[in-house]
Amino acid sequence: MSRTLEIRNLSGMVTGRLDDDVLTPEVIRVEDGLIAGFEPGPEPDVVLDAGGAVACPGLIDSHAHVVFGDWTPRQGTLGWIESSMHGGVTSMMSASEVHLPGRPKDREGVKALAVAAQRAFENFRPGGVRVMAGSVIIEPTLQPEDFVELKENGVWLAKVGFGDFSPQADAAPLVRAAQENGFVVMNHTGGASIPDSSPVTIDDVLALGCDIIGHANGGTTALPDEDLPRLFDAPGVIQLVQAGNLRSSMQIVEIAWEEDRLGKLVLATDTPTGTGVMPLGMIKTVCEISSLCGMAAPKAIALATGNNGKVLGVEQGILDAGRPADLFCCFRPLGSSQNGPLESIEYGDIPGIAAVVIGGEVRALRSRNTPAPDGACEIKEKHG
Repeated sequence: MSRTLEIRNLSGMVTGRLDDDVLTPEVIRVEDGLIAGFEPGPEPDVVLDAGGAVACPGLIDSHAHVVFGDWTPRQGTLGWIESSMHGGVTSMMSASEVHLPGRPKDREGVKALAVAAQRAFENFRPGGVRVMAGSVIIEPTLQPEDFVELKENGVWLAKVGFGDFSPQADAAPLVRAAQENGFVVMNHTGGASIPDSSPVTIDDVLALGCDIIGHANGGTTALPDEDLPRLFDAPGVIQLVQAGNLRSSMQIVEIAWEEDRLGKLVLATDTPTGTGVMPLGMIKTVCEISSLCGMAAPKAIALATGNNGKVLGVEQGILDAGRPADLFCCFRPLGSSQNGPLESIEYGDIPGIAAVVIGGEVRALRSRNTPAPDGACEIKEKHG
Protein backbone atom coordinates (compact mmCIF):
# COMPACT_ATOMS: atom_id res chain seq x y z
CA MET A 1 0.00 0.00 0.00
CA SER A 2 1.27 3.47 -0.90
CA ARG A 3 2.37 5.53 2.10
CA THR A 4 2.32 9.29 1.81
CA LEU A 5 4.00 12.11 3.69
CA GLU A 6 3.57 15.85 3.35
CA ILE A 7 6.09 18.28 4.80
CA ARG A 8 4.29 21.55 5.37
CA ASN A 9 5.08 25.03 6.64
CA LEU A 10 8.61 25.33 5.25
CA SER A 11 10.34 28.69 5.00
CA GLY A 12 12.61 27.48 2.20
CA MET A 13 14.21 24.52 0.44
CA VAL A 14 17.78 24.00 -0.75
CA THR A 15 17.76 21.72 -3.80
CA GLY A 16 21.35 20.43 -3.72
CA ARG A 17 22.11 21.83 -7.18
CA LEU A 18 25.03 24.26 -7.30
CA ASP A 19 23.30 27.04 -9.19
CA ASP A 20 19.76 26.83 -7.81
CA ASP A 21 18.26 29.56 -5.68
CA VAL A 22 16.58 28.74 -2.39
CA LEU A 23 13.04 27.68 -3.29
CA THR A 24 9.85 28.19 -1.29
CA PRO A 25 7.60 25.21 -2.06
CA GLU A 26 4.15 25.08 -0.52
CA VAL A 27 4.81 21.49 0.57
CA ILE A 28 7.09 18.56 -0.17
CA ARG A 29 4.84 15.63 -1.00
CA VAL A 30 6.29 12.13 -0.69
CA GLU A 31 4.83 8.88 -2.02
CA ASP A 32 6.49 5.51 -1.50
CA GLY A 33 9.75 7.11 -0.42
CA LEU A 34 10.09 9.40 -3.44
CA ILE A 35 9.32 13.09 -3.82
CA ALA A 36 6.05 13.25 -5.77
CA GLY A 37 5.91 17.03 -6.10
CA PHE A 38 5.61 20.34 -4.30
CA GLU A 39 1.87 20.88 -4.21
CA PRO A 40 -0.67 19.47 -1.72
CA GLY A 41 -2.44 16.26 -2.65
CA PRO A 42 -5.05 14.07 -0.98
CA GLU A 43 -4.81 13.90 2.79
CA PRO A 44 -1.51 12.08 3.50
CA ASP A 45 -0.84 9.33 5.98
CA VAL A 46 1.64 11.51 7.82
CA VAL A 47 2.10 15.28 8.02
CA LEU A 48 5.41 16.75 9.15
CA ASP A 49 4.75 20.32 10.25
CA ALA A 50 8.13 21.93 9.66
CA GLY A 51 7.28 24.98 11.76
CA GLY A 52 9.12 27.35 9.42
CA ALA A 53 12.28 25.26 9.01
CA VAL A 54 14.46 25.15 5.89
CA ALA A 55 14.63 21.76 4.13
CA CYS A 56 18.00 20.60 2.80
CA PRO A 57 18.99 17.43 0.95
CA GLY A 58 20.37 14.73 3.21
CA LEU A 59 24.15 14.91 3.36
CA ILE A 60 26.14 12.22 1.53
CA ASP A 61 29.42 11.30 3.21
CA SER A 62 31.53 10.02 0.33
CA HIS A 63 34.45 8.96 2.55
CA ALA A 64 33.25 6.91 5.51
CA HIS A 65 35.29 4.06 6.96
CA VAL A 66 32.55 1.57 7.66
CA VAL A 67 33.51 -1.99 8.62
CA PHE A 68 30.67 -4.25 9.76
CA GLY A 69 27.58 -3.28 11.70
CA ASP A 70 27.31 0.11 13.37
CA TRP A 71 30.81 -0.29 14.83
CA THR A 72 34.28 1.09 14.23
CA PRO A 73 37.37 -0.72 15.49
CA ARG A 74 39.51 2.41 15.11
CA GLN A 75 37.89 4.04 18.14
CA GLY A 76 36.03 1.07 19.62
CA THR A 77 32.74 2.87 19.10
CA LEU A 78 29.22 1.54 18.56
CA GLY A 79 26.33 3.47 17.01
CA TRP A 80 28.36 6.00 15.02
CA ILE A 81 26.38 5.63 11.78
CA GLU A 82 23.03 6.19 13.49
CA SER A 83 24.61 9.10 15.36
CA SER A 84 25.73 10.62 12.03
CA MET A 85 22.09 10.59 10.93
CA HIS A 86 21.46 13.08 13.73
CA GLY A 87 23.99 15.28 11.93
CA GLY A 88 21.94 15.25 8.71
CA VAL A 89 23.78 12.36 7.01
CA THR A 90 21.35 10.16 5.09
CA SER A 91 23.82 8.29 2.84
CA MET A 92 27.45 7.29 3.13
CA MET A 93 29.95 5.60 0.86
CA SER A 94 32.54 3.19 2.14
CA ALA A 95 36.11 4.30 1.58
CA SER A 96 36.99 0.58 1.89
CA GLU A 97 36.71 -1.65 4.91
CA VAL A 98 40.43 -1.18 5.48
CA HIS A 99 40.10 -0.94 9.27
CA LEU A 100 38.88 -4.51 9.68
CA PRO A 101 41.21 -6.25 12.14
CA GLY A 102 43.16 -8.92 10.26
CA ARG A 103 42.11 -7.53 6.87
CA PRO A 104 42.93 -10.12 4.18
CA LYS A 105 45.24 -9.21 1.31
CA ASP A 106 45.17 -12.42 -0.74
CA ARG A 107 43.11 -12.48 -3.92
CA GLU A 108 40.12 -14.46 -2.64
CA GLY A 109 40.11 -12.76 0.75
CA VAL A 110 40.10 -9.26 -0.77
CA LYS A 111 37.11 -10.14 -2.92
CA ALA A 112 35.29 -11.94 -0.13
CA LEU A 113 35.60 -8.95 2.21
CA ALA A 114 34.08 -6.59 -0.37
CA VAL A 115 31.19 -8.93 -1.16
CA ALA A 116 30.47 -9.59 2.53
CA ALA A 117 30.41 -5.86 3.36
CA GLN A 118 28.21 -5.07 0.38
CA ARG A 119 25.72 -7.78 1.34
CA ALA A 120 25.72 -6.88 5.03
CA PHE A 121 24.86 -3.22 4.50
CA GLU A 122 22.36 -4.07 1.78
CA ASN A 123 20.42 -5.71 4.61
CA PHE A 124 21.26 -3.29 7.43
CA ARG A 125 20.61 0.46 7.57
CA PRO A 126 21.53 1.96 10.96
CA GLY A 127 19.17 4.83 11.66
CA GLY A 128 17.86 4.39 8.12
CA VAL A 129 21.16 5.60 6.61
CA ARG A 130 21.86 4.24 3.13
CA VAL A 131 25.34 2.72 3.39
CA MET A 132 27.07 2.03 0.06
CA ALA A 133 29.55 -0.55 1.31
CA GLY A 134 31.88 -3.18 -0.08
CA SER A 135 34.66 -1.06 -1.55
CA VAL A 136 37.23 -3.54 -2.83
CA ILE A 137 40.80 -2.65 -1.89
CA ILE A 138 42.93 -2.84 -5.02
CA GLU A 139 45.83 -5.16 -4.24
CA PRO A 140 48.51 -6.55 -6.60
CA THR A 141 46.99 -9.99 -5.99
CA LEU A 142 43.87 -9.02 -8.00
CA GLN A 143 43.46 -9.68 -11.71
CA PRO A 144 41.42 -7.64 -14.24
CA GLU A 145 38.81 -10.40 -14.54
CA ASP A 146 38.12 -10.14 -10.81
CA PHE A 147 36.23 -6.90 -11.40
CA VAL A 148 33.82 -8.70 -13.71
CA GLU A 149 33.14 -11.24 -10.98
CA LEU A 150 32.80 -8.58 -8.30
CA LYS A 151 30.41 -6.46 -10.35
CA GLU A 152 28.23 -9.52 -10.95
CA ASN A 153 28.15 -9.91 -7.16
CA GLY A 154 26.91 -6.37 -6.55
CA VAL A 155 30.25 -4.71 -5.74
CA TRP A 156 30.79 -1.41 -7.60
CA LEU A 157 33.20 0.59 -5.42
CA ALA A 158 36.99 0.34 -5.26
CA LYS A 159 39.78 2.04 -3.33
CA VAL A 160 43.44 2.39 -4.27
CA GLY A 161 46.19 3.55 -1.93
CA PHE A 162 46.34 0.76 0.65
CA GLY A 163 47.53 -2.02 -1.64
CA ASP A 164 51.13 -3.21 -1.74
CA PHE A 165 52.20 -1.08 -4.73
CA SER A 166 55.34 1.03 -4.95
CA PRO A 167 54.69 3.55 -6.32
CA GLN A 168 50.92 3.56 -6.04
CA ALA A 169 50.73 4.60 -9.71
CA ASP A 170 51.56 0.96 -10.52
CA ALA A 171 47.93 0.17 -9.68
CA ALA A 172 46.72 2.11 -12.75
CA PRO A 173 46.03 -0.97 -14.94
CA LEU A 174 43.75 -2.44 -12.26
CA VAL A 175 42.05 0.95 -11.83
CA ARG A 176 41.27 0.92 -15.56
CA ALA A 177 39.94 -2.62 -15.35
CA ALA A 178 37.65 -1.58 -12.51
CA GLN A 179 36.41 1.51 -14.34
CA GLU A 180 35.78 -0.48 -17.52
CA ASN A 181 33.45 -2.65 -15.46
CA GLY A 182 31.50 0.30 -14.08
CA PHE A 183 33.26 0.76 -10.75
CA VAL A 184 33.57 4.11 -9.01
CA VAL A 185 37.22 4.18 -7.93
CA MET A 186 38.67 6.45 -5.25
CA ASN A 187 42.33 6.97 -4.44
CA HIS A 188 44.07 7.90 -1.22
CA THR A 189 45.88 11.26 -1.55
CA GLY A 190 48.81 12.76 0.33
CA GLY A 191 50.95 11.32 3.10
CA ALA A 192 50.66 7.83 4.56
CA SER A 193 47.89 7.24 7.07
CA ILE A 194 47.49 3.82 8.67
CA PRO A 195 50.46 1.47 9.20
CA ASP A 196 51.55 -0.31 6.01
CA SER A 197 50.09 2.45 3.82
CA SER A 198 52.25 4.67 1.63
CA PRO A 199 52.12 8.26 0.36
CA VAL A 200 50.23 9.05 -2.84
CA THR A 201 51.84 11.94 -4.71
CA ILE A 202 50.30 14.23 -7.31
CA ASP A 203 52.09 12.22 -10.01
CA ASP A 204 50.42 9.07 -8.64
CA VAL A 205 47.04 10.82 -8.65
CA LEU A 206 47.40 11.85 -12.28
CA ALA A 207 48.61 8.42 -13.36
CA LEU A 208 45.81 6.61 -11.52
CA GLY A 209 43.01 8.73 -13.02
CA CYS A 210 40.43 7.73 -10.42
CA ASP A 211 36.83 8.94 -10.28
CA ILE A 212 37.30 10.48 -6.82
CA ILE A 213 40.53 12.05 -5.58
CA GLY A 214 40.01 11.04 -1.98
CA HIS A 215 40.82 13.55 0.77
CA ALA A 216 42.67 15.81 -1.68
CA ASN A 217 43.31 18.11 1.29
CA GLY A 218 45.21 15.33 3.04
CA GLY A 219 44.26 12.25 4.93
CA THR A 220 45.58 13.78 7.15
CA THR A 221 48.84 14.97 5.52
CA ALA A 222 48.28 17.29 2.56
CA LEU A 223 50.05 17.61 -0.76
CA PRO A 224 52.53 20.49 -1.18
CA ASP A 225 50.92 23.82 -2.08
CA GLU A 226 52.52 23.85 -5.51
CA ASP A 227 50.81 20.54 -6.39
CA LEU A 228 47.27 21.66 -5.60
CA PRO A 229 46.54 23.33 -8.97
CA ARG A 230 47.51 20.07 -10.70
CA LEU A 231 44.60 18.30 -8.99
CA PHE A 232 42.37 20.03 -11.54
CA ASP A 233 44.24 18.26 -14.36
CA ALA A 234 43.05 14.88 -13.08
CA PRO A 235 39.74 13.49 -14.37
CA GLY A 236 38.15 12.79 -10.99
CA VAL A 237 36.28 15.00 -8.56
CA ILE A 238 38.32 16.58 -5.80
CA GLN A 239 37.21 15.51 -2.35
CA LEU A 240 37.71 17.76 0.68
CA VAL A 241 37.34 16.12 4.09
CA GLN A 242 36.87 17.09 7.70
CA ALA A 243 39.81 14.92 8.82
CA GLY A 244 42.22 16.64 6.45
CA ASN A 245 44.12 19.93 6.25
CA LEU A 246 41.70 22.88 6.35
CA ARG A 247 44.31 25.27 4.99
CA SER A 248 44.69 23.09 1.88
CA SER A 249 40.90 22.88 1.53
CA MET A 250 40.67 26.66 1.44
CA GLN A 251 43.38 26.87 -1.21
CA ILE A 252 41.68 24.24 -3.36
CA VAL A 253 38.33 26.06 -3.10
CA GLU A 254 40.05 29.30 -4.13
CA ILE A 255 41.44 27.62 -7.25
CA ALA A 256 38.01 26.17 -8.04
CA TRP A 257 36.44 29.64 -7.71
CA GLU A 258 39.05 31.18 -10.01
CA GLU A 259 38.56 28.48 -12.65
CA ASP A 260 34.76 28.33 -12.26
CA ARG A 261 34.99 24.62 -11.41
CA LEU A 262 33.03 24.24 -8.18
CA GLY A 263 31.29 21.31 -9.85
CA LYS A 264 34.55 19.38 -9.43
CA LEU A 265 34.45 19.59 -5.61
CA VAL A 266 32.78 17.22 -3.16
CA LEU A 267 32.77 17.11 0.64
CA ALA A 268 33.22 14.15 3.00
CA THR A 269 34.56 13.35 6.47
CA ASP A 270 37.19 10.57 6.20
CA THR A 271 35.99 9.25 9.56
CA PRO A 272 36.06 7.21 11.73
CA THR A 273 39.85 7.34 11.69
CA GLY A 274 42.60 8.30 14.05
CA THR A 275 41.01 11.76 13.96
CA GLY A 276 38.02 10.25 15.73
CA VAL A 277 34.31 9.65 15.33
CA MET A 278 32.54 12.83 14.19
CA PRO A 279 28.74 12.60 13.92
CA LEU A 280 28.62 16.28 12.93
CA GLY A 281 31.61 15.99 10.59
CA MET A 282 29.66 16.59 7.38
CA ILE A 283 27.65 19.60 8.50
CA LYS A 284 30.75 21.04 10.22
CA THR A 285 32.67 20.77 6.94
CA VAL A 286 29.83 22.54 5.12
CA CYS A 287 29.94 25.35 7.70
CA GLU A 288 33.72 25.71 7.44
CA ILE A 289 33.78 25.83 3.64
CA SER A 290 30.88 28.31 3.57
CA SER A 291 32.11 30.64 6.30
CA LEU A 292 35.85 30.59 5.63
CA CYS A 293 35.70 30.55 1.82
CA GLY A 294 32.88 33.08 1.43
CA MET A 295 30.61 30.51 -0.22
CA ALA A 296 26.82 30.86 -0.04
CA ALA A 297 25.34 28.11 2.12
CA PRO A 298 23.28 26.51 -0.69
CA LYS A 299 26.43 26.05 -2.77
CA ALA A 300 28.38 24.57 0.13
CA ILE A 301 25.48 22.19 0.79
CA ALA A 302 25.51 21.21 -2.90
CA LEU A 303 29.14 20.11 -2.56
CA ALA A 304 28.00 17.69 0.15
CA THR A 305 24.85 16.50 -1.62
CA GLY A 306 24.20 16.92 -5.34
CA ASN A 307 27.88 16.86 -6.33
CA ASN A 308 28.44 13.65 -4.36
CA GLY A 309 25.33 12.04 -5.78
CA LYS A 310 26.44 12.84 -9.32
CA VAL A 311 29.86 11.17 -9.08
CA LEU A 312 28.36 8.15 -7.32
CA GLY A 313 25.62 7.85 -9.92
CA VAL A 314 22.82 7.78 -7.33
CA GLU A 315 19.52 9.63 -7.22
CA GLN A 316 19.82 11.00 -3.69
CA GLY A 317 21.42 14.39 -3.08
CA ILE A 318 18.90 16.48 -5.04
CA LEU A 319 15.43 17.47 -3.83
CA ASP A 320 13.22 17.18 -6.90
CA ALA A 321 10.25 15.18 -8.12
CA GLY A 322 11.11 11.52 -8.61
CA ARG A 323 14.14 11.67 -6.31
CA PRO A 324 14.44 9.90 -2.94
CA ALA A 325 12.90 11.82 -0.05
CA ASP A 326 16.17 12.04 1.91
CA LEU A 327 16.39 15.39 3.68
CA PHE A 328 16.70 17.25 6.94
CA CYS A 329 14.87 20.30 8.28
CA CYS A 330 16.84 22.88 10.20
CA PHE A 331 16.61 26.17 12.05
CA ARG A 332 19.23 28.57 13.27
CA PRO A 333 20.75 27.31 16.53
CA LEU A 334 19.09 28.65 19.64
CA GLY A 335 20.89 31.81 20.71
CA SER A 336 22.38 32.48 17.28
CA SER A 337 23.15 36.01 16.17
CA GLN A 338 22.00 35.12 12.65
CA ASN A 339 18.53 35.32 11.12
CA GLY A 340 18.17 31.75 9.86
CA PRO A 341 19.93 28.41 9.37
CA LEU A 342 21.56 29.30 6.04
CA GLU A 343 22.91 32.55 7.45
CA SER A 344 24.16 30.57 10.47
CA ILE A 345 26.07 28.20 8.17
CA GLU A 346 27.63 31.18 6.37
CA TYR A 347 28.65 32.54 9.79
CA GLY A 348 30.25 29.22 10.71
CA ASP A 349 27.59 28.03 13.17
CA ILE A 350 26.17 24.53 12.89
CA PRO A 351 22.38 24.80 12.41
CA GLY A 352 19.93 23.08 14.70
CA ILE A 353 18.47 20.02 12.99
CA ALA A 354 14.80 19.51 13.88
CA ALA A 355 13.90 16.55 11.64
CA VAL A 356 15.60 13.93 9.44
CA VAL A 357 13.67 12.09 6.73
CA ILE A 358 15.09 9.10 4.82
CA GLY A 359 13.11 7.35 2.11
CA GLY A 360 10.01 9.25 3.17
CA GLU A 361 10.22 8.08 6.79
CA VAL A 362 10.82 10.51 9.64
CA ARG A 363 13.86 9.00 11.33
CA ALA A 364 14.41 11.69 13.96
CA LEU A 365 12.99 14.96 15.15
CA ARG A 366 15.19 17.19 17.29
CA SER A 367 18.78 16.08 16.77
CA ARG A 368 20.60 14.84 19.84
CA ASN A 369 23.91 16.07 18.40
CA THR A 370 23.44 19.49 16.81
CA PRO A 371 22.85 22.63 18.85
CA ALA A 372 19.23 23.05 19.92
CA PRO A 373 17.17 24.40 17.01
CA ASP A 374 15.34 27.70 17.40
CA GLY A 375 12.10 26.01 16.38
CA ALA A 376 10.52 22.59 16.18
CA CYS A 377 9.03 20.12 13.72
CA GLU A 378 5.98 18.07 14.67
CA ILE A 379 4.55 14.80 13.30
CA LYS A 380 0.83 14.44 12.79
CA GLU A 381 -0.38 10.92 11.92
CA LYS A 382 -3.69 10.23 10.18
CA HIS A 383 -6.01 8.13 12.32
CA GLY A 384 -8.87 5.89 11.29
